[in-house]
Amino acid sequence: MSTVYEMDYRVNSRDVDLFNQCRPSAVLGFLQEAATQAALALGVSGPQIKEKYNCLWMVTRNWMELDTPLRWNDLIHIKTWHRGASGASSYRDFDLFRDGRPVGQGASVWVMVDAHERKLFRMKNLTEFQGTDGGALNKSIKLRRPAMPEAFGARVRRDLGYSDTDINGHVNNAHYADFACDSLHLERLCRGKFVRSFQIGYVSECQAGETIFVDTAACGDELFARGEGEDGDERFDFTLTLAGLPENI
Repeated sequence: MSTVYEMDYRVNSRDVDLFNQCRPSAVLGFLQEAATQAALALGVSGPQIKEKYNCLWMVTRNWMELDTPLRWNDLIHIKTWHRGASGASSYRDFDLFRDGRPVGQGASVWVMVDAHERKLFRMKNLTEFQGTDGGALNKSIKLRRPAMPEAFGARVRRDLGYSDTDINGHVNNAHYADFACDSLHLERLCRGKFVRSFQIGYVSECQAGETIFVDTAACGDELFARGEGEDGDERFDFTLTLAGLPENI
């Protein structure tokens, strides 16, 4: 049985930037909400797996591709499903539509970890996923760590606080996109362009009270960012591709 969850999301004024384009962090925000509601419908939401398996959901990598920018007041229809469970991780796929036409797609990789020891849970033991994947809808894309520049340029300091955190007590995955886009100065680079695609890899948890340093680099319309803690350990990687605005925009 294929289980596809569908929901509508109206892009609001808090989601868009100075160019009236939906920020990457906002896109991640409503995809995260779709994933949360889909998990709830399957009986594997955060509270449900905490109670049954003593585990937490964690996303390890997010990827998003848009054919056109999303604007304020756009009504976006989201379809999402999981690809089943293999080993210690599971993919969740997304398709986005506006006025009945596809405008983007995405994928994310999720793991379950023990709530206390942070050890990985073997997903083959997640009975709720058996027979409920997307079937023929499953995407073929595999998310892997991207090739990063040998050298980075500017470095930006970021102090993490209360507003960055989520229900799991660590920095919410969508906020990393803001850290990277701020450090890359998209307020300059995005003029006359839009974010065609981006990918974030979450290497190590960040928490309120910590300080991270974001290194950035650019090669034409290919942008890169890397976050490190004060101890020098990598916390996240980020890649983003800009494209010219479509003619009908």
